[in-house]
Amino acid sequence: MSLILCIETGTDICSVGLARDGELISLRESAEGRDHARKTAVFVDELLSQTGVSPDELDAVAVGKGPGSYTGLRIGVSFAKGLCYGLDIPLVAPGSLDALAEVAREDYEAGIIDVDGWDDAILCPMVDARRMEVYTQLFDTAGNPLTEVSAEIVTADSFAESRRSGRQFVIFGNGAAKCADLLAGASLVSVAPSARGLARLAQRALDEGRTEDIAYFEPFYLKDFVVTASKKKLF
Repeated sequence: MSLILCIETGTDICSVGLARDGELISLRESAEGRDHARKTAVFVDELLSQTGVSPDELDAVAVGKGPGSYTGLRIGVSFAKGLCYGLDIPLVAPGSLDALAEVAREDYEAGIIDVDGWDDAILCPMVDARRMEVYTQLFDTAGNPLTEVSAEIVTADSFAESRRSGRQFVIFGNGAAKCADLLAGASLVSVAPSARGLARLAQRALDEGRTEDIAYFEPFYLKDFVVTASKKKLF
């Protein structure tokens, strides 16, 4: 039996879950803005207290590695690494887009979302990267990746081949709504990033020995962090 603490902080949603053998048993999350530095620790404490699990009972920590918000990813990964160091347990880091696709799969299985032609559909999770850009990757409904992770500036021609394939093209995530009007024929469903998408992926990674080097692991930013100079005169 494996107990894995799951942390997803790559978007505006701060989400922490606890999974046993790949099944989520408790979840705490908030979409009230980017206060992840404070909320992550509070959510972990609340989650462990409510489930009666002590930190030394954890077998691993899982964190969504990105891509996503630079600051959010730094907070989640730093917290996860600190726990792993202190508890001397392994770190696993599934991709955040893989986890988002997993949430969509679980929501369909639970009847929360309804998509015609689901079995042959193409899943397109989208994480907002500001303006009309998103981080994305295509999956089939078994969770297998069909493309590599990419940063896409969405236009009416984006994903044209997939949208014209005759298969249902399903978009979701916090970057999807702004793209829906441009992507004719795409089906927009309400699926948000969540630590619950890490549960099965994390267990699989742990079972297969795909753990991270805690000392050297860094989030997958996909793009370099760019600091822009303020236009305001301070003096």
